[in-house]
Amino acid sequence: MPEGLTVEPGYRVKVPIQHRRVLGTVLEISVDNSGRHNLKPILEIISNEPLLTETLLKLAAWISNYYCAPLDHVIRSMLPASLRKERSYDKSQKVIELVELPGEEELLLLEKRAKRQHEILMTISNSGGSCAQRLLGPGVSSPLKGLVSKGYVRVVDEVVKRDPDAGDSFVPSQALTLNEEQAVALKRILEASKSTEKVKPFLLAGVTGSGKTEVYLQAADAVLRMGKTVLILVPEIALTPQTVRRFKSRFDQYNHPVAVLHSDLSAGERHDEWKRLREGEAVVAIGARSAVFAPVDNVGLIVVDEEHETSYKQESSPRYHGRDLAVVRGHMEGCPVVLGSATPALESWYNVKRGKYDLIKIDKRADAQSMPRIRIIDMRMEARKAEVKPLIFSEKLRSSIRERLDIKEQTILFLNRRGFSRSALCPSCGHTVQCPHCALSLTYHRKDDRMICHLCQYASVPPRKCPECHDPSILFAGYGTEKVQEVTEKLFPNARVARLDADITRRKGALKDALEDFRKHKTDILIGTQMIAKGLHFPTVTLVGVLNADLSLHTPDFRASERTFQLLTQVAGRSGRGPLEGEVVIQTFTPHAPSIQYARHHDYYGFAEQELEFRQGFSYPPNFHLIVLLASSKNEGLAKLTLETIQKRLKEQLPDQSKYPTILGEVLPAPLERSHDEFRYQLLLRGANPRVLSQLVKSVLARNPIPPEVRLTCDVDAYDMG
Repeated sequence: MPEGLTVEPGYRVKVPIQHRRVLGTVLEISVDNSGRHNLKPILEIISNEPLLTETLLKLAAWISNYYCAPLDHVIRSMLPASLRKERSYDKSQKVIELVELPGEEELLLLEKRAKRQHEILMTISNSGGSCAQRLLGPGVSSPLKGLVSKGYVRVVDEVVKRDPDAGDSFVPSQALTLNEEQAVALKRILEASKSTEKVKPFLLAGVTGSGKTEVYLQAADAVLRMGKTVLILVPEIALTPQTVRRFKSRFDQYNHPVAVLHSDLSAGERHDEWKRLREGEAVVAIGARSAVFAPVDNVGLIVVDEEHETSYKQESSPRYHGRDLAVVRGHMEGCPVVLGSATPALESWYNVKRGKYDLIKIDKRADAQSMPRIRIIDMRMEARKAEVKPLIFSEKLRSSIRERLDIKEQTILFLNRRGFSRSALCPSCGHTVQCPHCALSLTYHRKDDRMICHLCQYASVPPRKCPECHDPSILFAGYGTEKVQEVTEKLFPNARVARLDADITRRKGALKDALEDFRKHKTDILIGTQMIAKGLHFPTVTLVGVLNADLSLHTPDFRASERTFQLLTQVAGRSGRGPLEGEVVIQTFTPHAPSIQYARHHDYYGFAEQELEFRQGFSYPPNFHLIVLLASSKNEGLAKLTLETIQKRLKEQLPDQSKYPTILGEVLPAPLERSHDEFRYQLLLRGANPRVLSQLVKSVLARNPIPPEVRLTCDVDAYDMG
């Protein structure tokens, strides 16, 4: 540190590395007077304050250690891209400020001889003494110079805050009266927020429509009145607009500004929202998983809504889980953490049973309405009667939609597959059109008239005949949301139909617009993927149709049954959330599957007990922790050999099995054997103590360099088995 420079942990600085000048983050300051090191000086301080708080630096070290992730990857994920660069992302505009207004004689003279200068002066004066230059119109540069030289005005640069919700109006809302169960939940959270001792995280298990959000709002309001800040995590960007609307409607009137952090924002908007939090201008942070890194001090409450969602798990390094980091940060901040869900993750339920979390239950809907009726339709029976294949709508679902249209109520149709047809196959030789880069069938998208790989985005023209045997009768099999929309519009020509999936939401603001149209009842039937399955509140939705409940059930993943139960329960919860009674129609080819039957009866606790017993029998999470090591390479033999070498080293260093039982699997091809032209092999490691597992893997990887042709990933507490 050169003389005259003051640097603290969290500062961004420029330093020399070999022949380059690069940016870095100061993590720690130490003193070394030994003279043994030929140290280079810091060249320049880039930030005028620490960008990362003391707690965030401590959290970064924890993440690096637990998730076997390089510390620089962790720091990079904590800072918006704009702050990792040297140039400023602040947006500014030229503002003309009135210094003094000339006397009447001078004004009259200006009006006669310099009309443009006179117009500008009058505009600025009528605007309260200042006006953005862009509002003065074209051709103002020359007259402005004249006014500046005369001392009547001055030109200054003013920073402009980019607001992602600019133009939206939020009608103030008042706190609702809580029912008995909600009041108990709020009381327990507030008691914890006032406690001087460390408190356990809360698992708020409330049925869909039980008013968990109102509990969050009133708890946050009480914490904000104590002068503290609040973090709210939501799993999907789809939930963010609605959550932001609720919080801004409640808190803007009390001068508790809300900032939004998620990937749908532009770089400039994300930069400005981050700065508002860092500078204390905003006191509530709402966003997806990365919002757990919001740069706020004095945190009084952290809420993780829909805590069971797998989208809280980061799929690139560092592979952290947002829910688990929220718990760790709450422990570091000394504040209560509330994990809310109608279908809690089995990991959270297991922590309740072990006494690590406290349970708060809400078993009744806030409006005292009964849970929606759920009907299971056996599509095997329907398919036998169908004349057209594939069968998308059962007779029961068709008639139910028609009834809702007649009485002006809304319907949601759920299918977790986008596109028009899931594959193209030849009926003669059985050939399926696959991606040349991945072991995945191409999906047909009719609007673009392209076969697209949903993994690497490879696209090709749909084949008119079989590429193998040249038979022209190639078939497009299966269906996605695009085909469902087409069929729905033909069956119900007078209905206003909209679709919401990743294809639709590519345009910025499309998601927000679609949900707003549905909220205003400009849409009768909304068709969508899992982005519409949870958290959304539309009181006039009285029918939910699940078109194929089996999509998530028959996947090579031990969590398939849990995910199916959660998805069905969550999407069913979109129905009957207002004064009108709701109905759910679930179409399935496996109606007797436990996850479907438990979802039918809204029985989370029965499902959880059965599933935990199954997991324990096979030493799967949450009883054991899981690490997945995945080797990818264009050289298949090298990828396999690399993992086999690591497996051998792990066997040599396995901990004492009596103290730390550990199960080391075999090196096998990953369920998705090839992706992006790379062959993939995986190795599973399971154990009761996650820290012992992490240290074991870190030790082996540090001593065994990976060939440059191989890409090795280490996923601690993995959720993706593909």
